[in-house]
Amino acid sequence: MKVRLVLAALLYDLDGTIADTDPVHFIAWQDVLQGFDLHIDETIYKQRLSGRTNPPIIAEFLPQLTAAESEELADRKEARFRELAEQLEPIAGLRELIEWGKQNSLKQAVVTNAPRENARFMLKVLKLDQVFDRVILADDLGIGKPDPAPYLAALKEFGIEPQQAIAFEDSPSGVQSAVAAKISTIGITSTQLPETLCELGVKFAIADFTAPELWALLK
Repeated sequence: MKVRLVLAALLYDLDGTIADTDPVHFIAWQDVLQGFDLHIDETIYKQRLSGRTNPPIIAEFLPQLTAAESEELADRKEARFRELAEQLEPIAGLRELIEWGKQNSLKQAVVTNAPRENARFMLKVLKLDQVFDRVILADDLGIGKPDPAPYLAALKEFGIEPQQAIAFEDSPSGVQSAVAAKISTIGITSTQLPETLCELGVKFAIADFTAPELWALLK
């Protein structure tokens, strides 16, 4: 007889999922890449930058840079992001979902490719820095999404099986990471079309956390 596992954890991506940060990252990347006479539009951003960590982005667009130059550029880009991101707000319905999770004794974690300083900054700006049980950083693991490692680390932290968690993701790399970890994943359409996320394996795609289909699933 198959045992039904009970939902035990909600796992949230940060950029584009907890807050719609991609417009800010887009501007920050435009600003720093202009110094190299590189110009990106929204399509390039969504297809080749969104959701990825900085090292592979810089290696793809500026392969001539040394490791030290790449690190300096990444730091400059993230500093620019923080300058622009002071007015961020959580995506609609997030606070209500977090509260529902608490009332139902669910573990909750942020699982992100964001650099440590950015993650700390964003959670503080959003007034969510004291909310989550864990913040799983790709930087700490040495490998980021689309590898499943960040989500597998979250499961290990909470001592649960993939079937006991739900992940929320907006980017192709994030969806690939969560799906590869065998976690039921719900797409947030802040950065991608619903059909793009569905093709990658999300259970369904929603605009924000107020969506009736999300609450029907949870309840």
